[in-house]
Amino acid sequence: MEKSAASTEPQGPRPVLGRDSVQVPDDQDFRSFRSECEAEAGWNLTYSKAGVSVWVQAVEMDRALHKIKCRMECRDVPAETLYDVLHDIEYRKKWDSNVIETFDIARLTVNADVGYYSWRCPKPLKNRDVITLRSWLPMGTDYIIMNYSVKHPKYPPRKDLVRAVSIQTGYLIQSTGPKSCVITYLAQVDPKGSLPKWVVNKSSQFLAPKAMKKMYKACVKYPEWKQKHQPHFKPWLHPEQSPLPSLALSELSVQHADSLENIDESAVAESREERSSGAGGEGSDDDTSLT
Repeated sequence: MEKSAASTEPQGPRPVLGRDSVQVPDDQDFRSFRSECEAEAGWNLTYSKAGVSVWVQAVEMDRALHKIKCRMECRDVPAETLYDVLHDIEYRKKWDSNVIETFDIARLTVNADVGYYSWRCPKPLKNRDVITLRSWLPMGTDYIIMNYSVKHPKYPPRKDLVRAVSIQTGYLIQSTGPKSCVITYLAQVDPKGSLPKWVVNKSSQFLAPKAMKKMYKACVKYPEWKQKHQPHFKPWLHPEQSPLPSLALSELSVQHADSLENIDESAVAESREERSSGAGGEGSDDDTSLT
């Protein structure tokens, strides 16, 4: 959902590495993202259970970069349904319990836009937000959605949130049959702060698997929900339906991590509420909002 921008960041989308201007990813960027989703070298498996796997990538000790990859087998969910769920911003507000606020800002091309997303972090950490350029590409029966952070003049960092940086974050959806698929989520994010080890561990061992399973439940219920909520409105498939204003790329600039305030939360202890919720498991999810 990424300290010098050019010299110390890992291989990511070329708009970040180029650093001089914002660019919409091209076919080479999508192929590069797909390759990293499928790569095994350098990734350490930290969780594997019930069709969900999570890997983390070791990074240099002097960097705050966190890299995580999740993969989930989705039975009874076609690839195109999962693609719709990830795009449908109104539905996300129903199933994504971490979201504080999310909205689309402007359209860049037929397959790229700019949007805002803020989310709740484990207590007592400060909550985060991002402004990202998001692009998507159907590839036969597979799909890719990916984003990276940009700066928009009308949406500067807020005092009540920490502005994080997405170097490269996205989803690879691979069809495995008429009614099944596999999704890989890859996140390379600078949370702008030194996070305590319990957060990193909890993300890979509990939060990421829980989020993937919640997404799966949302996918199962999406067709019924969508039939009641503008069933034919899918601007990600039909660009002519988009109500967003157009925006020139020149209005945006690349969001470099070193231009934002760093928050040191490395000594923050996990709250009692978070510890108890972590022990609750998947059964505590409330899915009544999906109807």
